[in-house]
Amino acid sequence: MTINFIVGIIGALTLIGGAAYPIEKVSHPSKSVKNWLFLIGGVLMFAYALLNYLTTGGSIFFVLMQTLINVSSVFMMLDTDDRIDTGIISALGLILIGVSFYLFEGYQTIIFVAGLSGIAVGYVMEMNTFKRNFALMLGSMFVTVFSYMVGDMIFTVLNLFFAIFAGYWAWKIGGKKSQ
Repeated sequence: MTINFIVGIIGALTLIGGAAYPIEKVSHPSKSVKNWLFLIGGVLMFAYALLNYLTTGGSIFFVLMQTLINVSSVFMMLDTDDRIDTGIISALGLILIGVSFYLFEGYQTIIFVAGLSGIAVGYVMEMNTFKRNFALMLGSMFVTVFSYMVGDMIFTVLNLFFAIFAGYWAWKIGGKKSQ
């Protein structure tokens, strides 16, 4: 087992724990166990993606995705005004999509961009809503397909779980509103 693999597994399990953790009502996002799991897991997955890229020729696209996710997580923990973080995350998402097309590596890049777009849109939406979880589910589904295509099983399994949990929360939130 390499250090890359160990960091990736720990990061993925931390993020899966965050995705599975129940939605909490807290006075500030930094008081949420779920949010801390997302932040710590995101940092570990960024390290995994960067180590993989630098040492084994892993996909640079995972580094781009984790950059967006980590910046979003920091804004979430700081509880910044939505007018500020939405603008910054939207701009960063557009920049990373542009970089992805610049680094174009075939049709799988389009699948990655679709996933990154869904995740970016999901992150800028209001927390604990059907629309947010639905966008995150779709984005994660596309990233799952991309991850499988480039042969990264850690990101494949991680994003599959994320798609399932985001879909579950979307269904659960959507079901509450229809009652």
